[in-house]
Amino acid sequence: MNQKEIKELIELLVEKDITEFEIERGDVKLHIKRGGEAHAPQVVHMAAPAPVAAAVSAPPASSLATDPGKPATAAASTEAADEANLHSVKSPIVGTFYEAASPGSPPFVKVGDTVKEGQVLCIIEAMKLMNEIEADASGVIVKQFVQNGSPVEYGMPLFGISKS
Repeated sequence: MNQKEIKELIELLVEKDITEFEIERGDVKLHIKRGGEAHAPQVVHMAAPAPVAAAVSAPPASSLATDPGKPATAAASTEAADEANLHSVKSPIVGTFYEAASPGSPPFVKVGDTVKEGQVLCIIEAMKLMNEIEADASGVIVKQFVQNGSPVEYGMPLFGISKS
């Protein structure tokens, strides 16, 4: 199975509201299990996106401490405006995020790099397959939301790109 087939399968499961699915093709076995929106996630590493979302919506304490003359609401609204202008590159699959091709190699991109549409940003390993994730917009990498070696979920933001 390739990345496109897995993505289409996940979209079909969401559309048909199927909570658990298993398929076996040759030596590849895929088991997908998702929880309902009202229920707590059943997979332990699915809880990781919550702190990321909280960090995105709340202003960092360091920005408030370095500029005490600026009201907290102004800092929050400025950061919210910055977040609104970012293009988010999201994970198309569930897997493990890697910022480089191998452990000793430099990362594909880092914060501050200018990227072009189609440029490889990272790799997500899923079922022992290395899937290159490409930029779907040109601009400057402003944020990296995921740490190297961390598990990622489908639709989870990986990078924030400022389109300039």
